[in-house]
Amino acid sequence: METRDTFLGLACAETGDRYDADATGESDAGAHLTPVYDFDAVDWTGDGLADRPTDTMWRYADLLPFVDPLTANEGATPTVESSELADELGVGTLSIKDEGRNPTGTVLDRGLSPAVTAAREAGAELVALAAAGNAGQSAASYASMAEIRSYSFVPSRAPFSNKAMVNVHGGEMRVVGGRYPDAESGLHEQLKSEWHTLQEFDNPYRHDGIKTLAFEVAESLDWTLPDAVVVPASTGEVVAGVTEGFRQLRELGLVADLPAVYAAQASGCAPIYAAHERGERDVEAWEQPDTIVGELEIPDPKGGVAAVDAVEETGGDVLAVDDEDILESAVVAAQTAGVEVGTAGGAAMAAAWELAEDGVVDADDHVVVVNTESGTKTADVLRSHLMGKGI
Repeated sequence: METRDTFLGLACAETGDRYDADATGESDAGAHLTPVYDFDAVDWTGDGLADRPTDTMWRYADLLPFVDPLTANEGATPTVESSELADELGVGTLSIKDEGRNPTGTVLDRGLSPAVTAAREAGAELVALAAAGNAGQSAASYASMAEIRSYSFVPSRAPFSNKAMVNVHGGEMRVVGGRYPDAESGLHEQLKSEWHTLQEFDNPYRHDGIKTLAFEVAESLDWTLPDAVVVPASTGEVVAGVTEGFRQLRELGLVADLPAVYAAQASGCAPIYAAHERGERDVEAWEQPDTIVGELEIPDPKGGVAAVDAVEETGGDVLAVDDEDILESAVVAAQTAGVEVGTAGGAAMAAAWELAEDGVVDADDHVVVVNTESGTKTADVLRSHLMGKGI
């Protein structure tokens, strides 16, 4: 693999033991692998970023692994400030980090760009994953750019737009009856060819790419931090990735501490919330998942432990919010801030409301809500919510 000089390889998240750059799956200790970097070789102070591109996350290439990445200019998404929403919540500043502006309309583009690059560098002929929807669409796009065959296994509940765009991007797809775990089982039972995994955490570059969201938030605030960052939690990779981004900024000396990171789950499928409430690190599978938010219906998240660790390290929390509040929050954000918030982003917005109502955040605080997907992906669900209210 052709990697940057600052990239030191992969390490076990539990033991720190090092692994080769092309490693996938769990470490010998049963933990996920994560990229590690030489922070002493990175200088973003002064004019350190002055000559870097401003329209892509690869602006931060020193802390990304590959010299020649597959990119569709993912990242560089706007942070939209809404004084109206801030007033409604009673907080000082409310900003929406709008990841719906990414190439395939999802924050996961940040992770699939380096993940598919790694597969290409490893000489993969076929890449595959199970996905709730968005990851399958994103994977198909980047695999097509790399001229690598791709296969996405998605549950029948996945949005039609995701299914359609997997094929439009040139990917192959298997729709599996049931829910996300059924798609995971289908991948391992039905795909007989050898493949390079793009699964979250099995491919260590997915969560690594997502950390660039934190870089952008901090740089947009002149290397200061918001008081709270609210993130939808499904597989745990976005919560873990964003927190790792803030950790690395602290390692570089650009920020002094970490913002409180709050993870939002749907109450109908909240295994990370349940573990945090029990005061346990181990996340038990949710027995009867039931939420309208397909991206959050992940009953046994691979990054559950990483997400629990993230919120505890930052002094944050995990919240479980009801579907009705999720949908209403997405609609209110769209009508107030002009941002097309998807249902997953609506969970983060609903959690921010709950934090404000409970007095956790107040008039002195800057709250950043991460909208992880374009509202167009779940437009039918949001429209049905309005119809149910007689609108």
